[in-house]
Amino acid sequence: MELAFDPVVIVLTLLACWLYVRALGIVARRNLHVPAGQQACWWIGIALLTVALNGPIDAYDDQLFSAHMAQHQLLGDLAAPFLLAGMRAPVLFFFLPRPALVLLARQRWLRRAFRFLRRPLVALPLYVLVVYAWHAGFLFEAAVREPVVHALQHESFFLANALLWWPVLEPAKRRMPGQLWKIGYIFAARMSTMFLGMMFVFARPILYAGVYGTAERPLGFSPRFDQQTAGGMMMTLDIVIMLAALIWFFWLASQQEDRDQAAAERSARARTAH
Repeated sequence: MELAFDPVVIVLTLLACWLYVRALGIVARRNLHVPAGQQACWWIGIALLTVALNGPIDAYDDQLFSAHMAQHQLLGDLAAPFLLAGMRAPVLFFFLPRPALVLLARQRWLRRAFRFLRRPLVALPLYVLVVYAWHAGFLFEAAVREPVVHALQHESFFLANALLWWPVLEPAKRRMPGQLWKIGYIFAARMSTMFLGMMFVFARPILYAGVYGTAERPLGFSPRFDQQTAGGMMMTLDIVIMLAALIWFFWLASQQEDRDQAAAERSARARTAH
């Protein structure tokens, strides 16, 4: 089995882990609590990132479309939301060193741009645009052939997913609100990419024949089977994420309703007592 290890990715991943552990230490010294589940989300995200960018998947991504698809799913669709969930406040506010935070705080244009881009009605179409643009034939094949373009593709997928998930997870808040609109938002995002997956499954021609059209493929995959596998992976993950969002946000909404009802009852008892 071929393996690929990118020293730059390894160094950046280790740096991110150090910053996270450092932030946990600062939070602990301030007597603030970070739930174990939140910390687990971070380390799951790091594991997904590591698997996507180092090892056999990265080694085969220029030979198998399905390997390339798996890499993008691990990196953007899964690692990005897990890492955001792991960075929920108060960790988010202590993740970067103070000088970096001060520098960012002074960049008003950057803060305004970030506030604009993370709006649901901006983040969703931006995500769809990024996904579909990179799957245009000439851009996708350029990413397979050119390492610099491939790195840009990875970064844009990760950032687009981070912006997409930001209004859903709301990491700047200690507790994630369970509004039901988030279900429709995630459904819209996943349905848009599901159509792309369906195209890969049912398309007659080999869509990226310039890079994935040779008869001899690793693992005995034919070009058509490879393309259909990639599309099937895309559709399957979309369905799983939609089901998870449906269950999770209905549960959060019911929990919020119970808390609101309990608060209303306490308020009513307090008024009665006076």
